[in-house]
Amino acid sequence: MENLADYQEIVDLIRANGGEAFKRCFQCGLCDAVCPWNRFRAFSMRRIVREAAFGLTDIESEDLWRCTTCGRCPAQCPRDVRQIDSGTALRRIATEYGVFPPTARPVRGVRGSLMAEGNPLNEPRRKRADWAEGLGVPAFAEGMEFLYFPGCYLCYDPRLKKVARATAAVLQAAGVAFGILGERENCCGESIRKAGDEEAFKRLARENIKAFIDHGVRKILVSSPHCYHTFKNEYPEFKAAFEVVHIAQLLPGLLAAGRLAFGDGRARTVAFHDPCYLGRHNGIFAEPRAVLSRLPGIRTVEMAETQADSLCCGGGGGRIWMETPRGERFADLRLTQAIEAGAEVLVTACPYCIANFEDSRLTLGLAEKIEIRDLTELVQEAL
Repeated sequence: MENLADYQEIVDLIRANGGEAFKRCFQCGLCDAVCPWNRFRAFSMRRIVREAAFGLTDIESEDLWRCTTCGRCPAQCPRDVRQIDSGTALRRIATEYGVFPPTARPVRGVRGSLMAEGNPLNEPRRKRADWAEGLGVPAFAEGMEFLYFPGCYLCYDPRLKKVARATAAVLQAAGVAFGILGERENCCGESIRKAGDEEAFKRLARENIKAFIDHGVRKILVSSPHCYHTFKNEYPEFKAAFEVVHIAQLLPGLLAAGRLAFGDGRARTVAFHDPCYLGRHNGIFAEPRAVLSRLPGIRTVEMAETQADSLCCGGGGGRIWMETPRGERFADLRLTQAIEAGAEVLVTACPYCIANFEDSRLTLGLAEKIEIRDLTELVQEAL
């Protein structure tokens, strides 16, 4: 692109968009060594960072859109290059100039849906609370302990609505005072921000914050690690301070207090998959395992690449909206690892992970070999 050909202009744009840390890279290659993409195809974050340092980045490259922001390379980097920030900076430049290679073109449509309906699925805002029909879930009112924020996929996706309904049933069984905002909710904005659209993220964040403040929200309970991460770590950029709790953090306390009673459980062997934004990004590893240890009939096993080394499902960084060809899907490998560990059920606590695992389960013909469950679904089944 001629209007981006000048070296200094590109460098200035990268710095202005949050990519200053790329200058610290001394090309050790640890990022490439741990990147899950290199199980499936040649990919080099090190090369992208190096080219960016010299203003030589091809912003039309598909490679700029491959990063799932899983967090494995920043965790290993000895120079704090902050590869996620650097990659997001490059995507912001591409977004600013309207440059989307074929893989990333769905992001444009997602933005339109987010701005018009507050969700990435092009579903009507007025139907955001339909998942709760018949459950007696109230609208949030000031004084309730929690605002339950299911997130977009739990509100609209047919498979993931079951997770929202299971969560509501568990909260009701435990006597937790909670409510929802329904159509007053917007997407948290985490994924569109990682896809490079900072303007869309800021608009969504400000509208959510206003809705929270208007309703007197103090504590937010979420099912999505992506919502958890952005409410807890990114919304404070707007001087907004809410207590944010993931359902996997709440459940151990409910169990310890005796607020959930279980019957006889069906004997099953389960493996827990640590979502990137729950585990590696936010350090929540022990809590979901503590819940599984209390469920009747459940025997747990650990897969290869677990906890801080967990393998990404492939859905972060906006990749949930992009098509990944067969043979390059991280979720396919993860299901294989679960089966090899002897698991009959692969359990997780993230809507992106469930969506990708369910898709792989069907495309690989594994429907009879393994089930996919959210943590709250197992808890509800045990009640």
